[in-house]
Amino acid sequence: QVQLVESGGGLVQAGGSLRLSCLASGRIVSIYTMGWYRQAPGDQRELVASISSGSISNYADSVKGRFSISRDNAKNTVYLQMNSLKPEDTAVYYCNADIRAVSGTNNYWGQGTQVTVSS
Repeated sequence: QVQLVESGGGLVQAGGSLRLSCLASGRIVSIYTMGWYRQAPGDQRELVASISSGSISNYADSVKGRFSISRDNAKNTVYLQMNSLKPEDTAVYYCNADIRAVSGTNNYWGQGTQVTVSS
């Protein structure tokens, strides 16, 4: 069974930084696109950033220039470096990945990690 486990969330003041990590584990053959989504109370879940297996990245306009996504394929891990955080970045951040496992290919979600930015 494949699992995605996020870490690195927390409380930070506006202007501060956090680094999120997401580790994929299980009987994994290969990992395709990995990404980070977020959902604030009352809002829909939205894409923050994604990165392909070839390390081509894509960002939401609201985080361009502040956030950076990267991956370590040897460790089955994707990272989200968040700088110059704003109160509007407050949300639960979810890791997402398309993974080919021994059992087949599926899309997976992590359980989420809370990021709170105080003003």
